[in-house]
Amino acid sequence: MLDVRKAAARGAVMGGTLKPLDLERLRPLLAGDEGMITAEMIFSRDEEGRFVIDVVVQADILTTCQRCLEAMPEHLSSESKLAIILTDEEAVSLPKNLDPLLLKDGLFSVWELVEDELMLAMKPFSYHETGTCKRTTMSFFDPLVKEDIAEDKPNPFNVLEQLKPGSKH
Repeated sequence: MLDVRKAAARGAVMGGTLKPLDLERLRPLLAGDEGMITAEMIFSRDEEGRFVIDVVVQADILTTCQRCLEAMPEHLSSESKLAIILTDEEAVSLPKNLDPLLLKDGLFSVWELVEDELMLAMKPFSYHETGTCKRTTMSFFDPLVKEDIAEDKPNPFNVLEQLKPGSKH
């Protein structure tokens, strides 16, 4: 755990590399433990005296392609400027260029912050490029699909035709 106020007062700069294996909450979202994560944090105080952290995270990880369900490499990048707040009310008064980081006691885990930034940077769904994906996808309007549909099936809505005014029964 790191005391943000002390780090900001000193103008501390932290940086390093992690493996996906080190981040327990991120691991279930990945297709494997291979990869490299780099993070840099610059602690300071802004003009208003707020404690601020500039966070830059880069990661090369393995995610799962949602088409073929195979592992695929993905690059994640995140840059954030976080203001340390102690109450939810303080978040309302923050300028738009600062994101709130709620800390009750001024202490936080550096690894958890890196993990949060990576999870926010992840795409909701990952896909290989169409040409490189191992699964071939058929177009919804593919002519082969239309041939499989039997054209001699009666339309169930034909019954409604009888209910129209002026129709023959």
